[in-house]
Amino acid sequence: MEIKLINKSHHPLPQYETQASAGVDLRAYLPQPIVLKPMERVLIPTGLYLELPLGVEAQVRSRSGLALKKGIAVLNAPGTVDADYRGEVGVILINLSTEDFPIQDGDRIAQLVLARHERASWQLVEELSSSDRGTGGFGSTGIQ
Repeated sequence: MEIKLINKSHHPLPQYETQASAGVDLRAYLPQPIVLKPMERVLIPTGLYLELPLGVEAQVRSRSGLALKKGIAVLNAPGTVDADYRGEVGVILINLSTEDFPIQDGDRIAQLVLARHERASWQLVEELSSSDRGTGGFGSTGIQ
């Protein structure tokens, strides 16, 4: 899939780190370093602007290493970049740890995954077909 991209940062284009990687890393594009304090959230610019094809979204997700080791997560994960959005891709980070987290220009802060999607046409009905699960909600299928 070919994606049109403007890179206003001085960082390399996003790239897949391994042959089987689903996402590419997004880098912080900052004029100066910042410190994300515990429970603080911030919008980090990337300097990237995308033109996605219809039927494709870009999902901004947490990097697993940052989440596990540092408690840093994408707050609205996955954040969606729609095909008709032409603004800068930003990353809303939150610090869920008890320690300050410094962010430098060029740090890999999130990942971007491209995903195809469908548009629904809603059909109003009086009842739905039955299923084994039925109306069982959260936790209804057990833990084992």
